[in-house]
Amino acid sequence: MFNFFNKTNTPASLPFSTDIHCHVIPGIDDGSPDTDTSVKLIERMQAWGIKRIFASPHVTKDSFENTPATIAPALTSLRSALTEAGNDITVNNHAEYRLDDFSMSFFKSGEVMTLPGGYIMIENPFVSEAWFIDNVIFDLQVKGLIPVLAHPERYSYYFKNYQRYRQLHDAGAKFQVNLLSLAGAYGKEQREIGERLIADNLVDFIGTDLHNFRHADAIDSYLTSRQARKHFAAVQDKLLNDKI
Repeated sequence: MFNFFNKTNTPASLPFSTDIHCHVIPGIDDGSPDTDTSVKLIERMQAWGIKRIFASPHVTKDSFENTPATIAPALTSLRSALTEAGNDITVNNHAEYRLDDFSMSFFKSGEVMTLPGGYIMIENPFVSEAWFIDNVIFDLQVKGLIPVLAHPERYSYYFKNYQRYRQLHDAGAKFQVNLLSLAGAYGKEQREIGERLIADNLVDFIGTDLHNFRHADAIDSYLTSRQARKHFAAVQDKLLNDKI
């Protein structure tokens, strides 16, 4: 939590205008439940300086078994609601693939949802590292794709094995750190690891990971902190968000 002396009067400007990690497509995962909420969340994002959104619905066995067929109608509904509200922001989608059997079936077939440039977002389980992650990183690159590891700062099993971050990054995985982690929303250790990854030039993307209004409030508070300005200065001109 930020104290009074850590606050500034004017919110910091985000060091990117393209968000590649958020859950604002309504009703398909643990993010926004409906179009009205999605429109309001997107308006909050625009107030931070976001001009282009690539939403990243979860693709996870048993819980969120999303495919283009499940995502397309929800995205169409969101776009219609934005148009009706007079909001012309660009919203597209890719996906956040949990490393499990369900996602592996798409990796093998090549029927995957990616960002422009062939970037594909992958996510480790939170309990333990996917034992086959090295093979996935290699195989995706063989297919001409560029793996992006979502929020590496949140995988606690790496905290005492920090060299593993360097191994994965050197193997070709790009790293995407969550704005919410830097805000301290997930805990002190997650924030400190995110800061260390930035200091070691291992952060290629920052994403909001926005799911709900509570997250939006946490980001609002963070943007008025001196920590935000420090973090943003450290990644200035280093992020790939606006280059895709």
